[in-house]
Amino acid sequence: MPSRVCVIIPTVDNSTELALALDGLSNQTFQEMDVVVVGPDQDKGRQITEERGFRYIDDRGSGNRADACNIAIEETDSEIVLFTDDDVIVPQDWVEKLERWFERPEVSGVGGPNFAPIEESDIWQKSIDVAFCNKFLTAGTNYGKKSEGTLEEVEQLPGVNSAYRREVLEEVGGFDRGAIGAEDVMLDHRIRQSGYRLWSDGSATMWHRRRGIGRVRRQIRNYGLVRTLASKRYPSLWGWSHNLVSAFPILVFFSLVTFIWGCLNGGLSWPIFWDISTDSVPMGIERASVHQLPTLAILFNIIAWFGAILGPSPSKGPLTVIISSMVSFMLLWEYGIGINKARMSILTGSTNSQIDDRDRS
Repeated sequence: MPSRVCVIIPTVDNSTELALALDGLSNQTFQEMDVVVVGPDQDKGRQITEERGFRYIDDRGSGNRADACNIAIEETDSEIVLFTDDDVIVPQDWVEKLERWFERPEVSGVGGPNFAPIEESDIWQKSIDVAFCNKFLTAGTNYGKKSEGTLEEVEQLPGVNSAYRREVLEEVGGFDRGAIGAEDVMLDHRIRQSGYRLWSDGSATMWHRRRGIGRVRRQIRNYGLVRTLASKRYPSLWGWSHNLVSAFPILVFFSLVTFIWGCLNGGLSWPIFWDISTDSVPMGIERASVHQLPTLAILFNIIAWFGAILGPSPSKGPLTVIISSMVSFMLLWEYGIGINKARMSILTGSTNSQIDDRDRS
């Protein structure tokens, strides 16, 4: 007889962190489940998986998360399918908290928030977590989605913390083939287009390690790129916030050029916000050009700090909130660059080379 639950973990060359994730799944309060890891045939993760009594599935050289997960779905059998990553710390009651909601017929999928593990994260990883959970600047993401009540209906589940009815996954055809990024976004979109409903349980937390700054930059740029490509396939995935973020790098560049022009044309006085009545430099387009850059910088930091304070990240603190504004700037810049890169490739008809943060050769 098939188990009630199957947990699927795609992996690529990350056996050390995979071992910790599997140890967490070995100690769950919910017992009627299978755990399956899917990855390259010769990956060190195979030994780690089989030593713990779990099943390892060859991803058949798929090279991406979507195809690997589809293979695991095909080769397993359970009523409910859970997905997470190989770099998580799994709470003891994680499976139990998600599985319980499938007693309700309206629940086709359910997920929860994911946060950086506080004890083992450095200051930059904590600041990244705070930025990811910013109430204003990343309001459209599901990193720190905290439902107000027991369950809250949502449009998308985070791939690192999600559960679905198998019959729903099979009906919509699983993940979009070949997708390195946005595979969870497109899957959830097709599920909802088919008339099913997705939910979030704010108590079902997954502890997800954050990448360092360098890898996060590549990760977020790739998110912008693949989200744009996904929106080309499914136009309703595109929202007004994506247009704003795509304009962010352009506005920053224009603001900097304007500032330099104002300085070179006599608009600079010191201090920059010297009282107008006593300043020898008259107010004009040159001086306004100088003033706009620090004004926008101050405004951005106020919004970023306030949004970080209101966000749900457990890593919030005076230092991480302050640093998070710099991280938020970087995230918006990279996401915008990714969007514009995809737009350019669509306009020119060139081949898209996705920016990945791991070597999947």
